[in-house]
Amino acid sequence: MDSSKVFLLFFLISSIQVFFVTCTQFEVGDKSNGWEVPKSKTDQDMYNQWASKKRFKVDDTIYFSYKKNTDSVLVVTKDDYENCNSDQPIYFSNDGYSVVILDRPGLFYFISGVAGRCEKGQKMIIKVMEPVAAGAPNQSPKDHSATDSPPQQNASKNHKANGAFAVSAAVSSTSIILCIIISLLGLFFF
Repeated sequence: MDSSKVFLLFFLISSIQVFFVTCTQFEVGDKSNGWEVPKSKTDQDMYNQWASKKRFKVDDTIYFSYKKNTDSVLVVTKDDYENCNSDQPIYFSNDGYSVVILDRPGLFYFISGVAGRCEKGQKMIIKVMEPVAAGAPNQSPKDHSATDSPPQQNASKNHKANGAFAVSAAVSSTSIILCIIISLLGLFFF
């Protein structure tokens, strides 16, 4: 193997390591709760308490664990979150293992799509921090109101039931770079 291929391999491996270091996957409610109706009225805010203890960044992923087809996860607007309205979700999944990529800074609103569960506290708000530019002075992150919608919202309205939103959300810039790197590895070394 010549030195240019060794250098390229070193560069690609370093790039992959950066990808894995910068993204985190969170299990909603951790292993003890999962995605379920809170057990008591005192626990009704348990998901927001859980989320408030985490620092979410762009391209982090969260996953919801629950029994397939017995519950669901919906990403909704602020108004729909506050009113527990599941009529027009931005994203819908009921496969038992729903993964959402936090593909932008701002607020994400989640509710259960099963009637009555949101009202009992099965809902959550996640705040994704603004990326900090290298060398930029320390500034407080901006909030994005509910009127700020994910870039995929309009495209996802026709595909919300089949999970196409999750697929399009997964194709973030980091994911594209990782795919390019893996493709280059395949071209040069296999």
